[in-house]
Amino acid sequence: MIKRALISVSNKDGIVDFAKVLFGKGVEILSTGGTAKLLRENGVDVMDVSDYTGHPEIMDGRVKTLHPKIHGGLLAVRDNDDHMDQAEQHDIGMIDIVVVNLYPFKETIAKEGVTEPEAIEQIDIGGPSMLRSAAKNFAHVTVVTDPADYAKVTEEIEANGETSEDTRRRLAEKVFEATAAYDSMIASYLNKGKTETIIVEKVADLRYGENPHQRAAFFKDKDSHTGASLVNAEQIQGKAMSYNNIMDADAALSMVREFNEPTVAFIKHANPCGMATAESITDAFINAYECDPKSAFGGIIAMNRTCTKDLAESITSKFFEVVLAPDFEDGALEVFKAKENLRILKLGEIQPDPLANNLRKVSGGLLVQDLDTKIITKDDIEVVTKREPTEQELKDMLFGWNVVKHVKSNAIVLTKNGGTVGIGAGQMSRVDAVELAIKKALDREDGSVLASDAFFPFPDSIETAAQHKITAIIQPGGSIKDEEVIKAADDAGIAMVFTKTRAFLH
Repeated sequence: MIKRALISVSNKDGIVDFAKVLFGKGVEILSTGGTAKLLRENGVDVMDVSDYTGHPEIMDGRVKTLHPKIHGGLLAVRDNDDHMDQAEQHDIGMIDIVVVNLYPFKETIAKEGVTEPEAIEQIDIGGPSMLRSAAKNFAHVTVVTDPADYAKVTEEIEANGETSEDTRRRLAEKVFEATAAYDSMIASYLNKGKTETIIVEKVADLRYGENPHQRAAFFKDKDSHTGASLVNAEQIQGKAMSYNNIMDADAALSMVREFNEPTVAFIKHANPCGMATAESITDAFINAYECDPKSAFGGIIAMNRTCTKDLAESITSKFFEVVLAPDFEDGALEVFKAKENLRILKLGEIQPDPLANNLRKVSGGLLVQDLDTKIITKDDIEVVTKREPTEQELKDMLFGWNVVKHVKSNAIVLTKNGGTVGIGAGQMSRVDAVELAIKKALDREDGSVLASDAFFPFPDSIETAAQHKITAIIQPGGSIKDEEVIKAADDAGIAMVFTKTRAFLH
């Protein structure tokens, strides 16, 4: 039975109600500092840890729970006679439940201008020590570090006066995960990123990977942000997501989160096969679909506005695998019910991705890089040709640039009036990517603008673009052949701008 608890939390969400349950069961509660003050103010009697140990808090409160009466009460094995004799000899009482979460180190280092001494002050010592002691002895001690677990623990205590061994084991696992992540975060901060520890939690086993003979599972980053993501999405209907569905859906989400205007993206094999912005989400859908209806068949749709009933009717008139949106009208969900296998994912509010980097496993190691979140504006570009782009050409250039950065390299995107008309992805030479984009345009390339994710090594791509009446080009520049490329554009009357920024995606 739980007779004594120690409660000391930084995150005080839900702690008063939880403590009241314990107090109502006659549990003696030990506490410290602000937690003790909060509980007393809400009618929960507590004993200060310093009164319990007989030793005052010292060194600005840095030393208060590091005491044999605390750790002896946590680590003592209840069915070990020698342990219990020593506890009686040294007047050590048993502590049956520990509720502790850690100083907000992560939140502190995320603040702009925080100093190293300020960060170091938020390195918790007593908290991890108590958590680890209690978790090691989970056969006898309940340890809670996540407020999300209060309800389950409360339910068991109210029913049985204690927790089950299965629950105590699960809570101990969470403690060691939390303290490992906490320590690794501190180490990474102090060593300036020389080491990285990644802790993930399995969301689901998948039927298979990219191919049926490959095993696969979906894991959630334990340190992931809240907000629009595949792990946080609510699947409203449809078959379970496959490995390829998840990969493609994530690519689709990464595209539409780049835009403030109503935007729709069609994805096939992690590449866009159509994308558009418009005044309404329905018009964006129509324009994006017209880019490449053949490739869009069986693909994935992402949008950054609520899916309407009218749009749902357009979607269900064709075959798609997944639809992602921030929300769905009730009428839209009724329409989708007619296609029970269609996967419908509600994302919530879509905002810029706050993740700092992305990771890729390679043989024997790991590649880590910043996400490519750079947005090119008209203030960033340099006009390098005699003819300057028109306002519409410039608008389409900037739209095309935000699309091409999501296309596998070598990548070329043709755009017109806020939508793609041709996409050339994953080619081994740049001129091949140009030719593929033109082929995909199906004679709609006349008057379009061209976005290239890297510089042109030769003027042949410009000459090909000119033959098909492409009027403007946006590209990084930086080739030793830049002068020849610019001359080819001038000869053809094409407006060209340099971004001075490359947008490779491998």
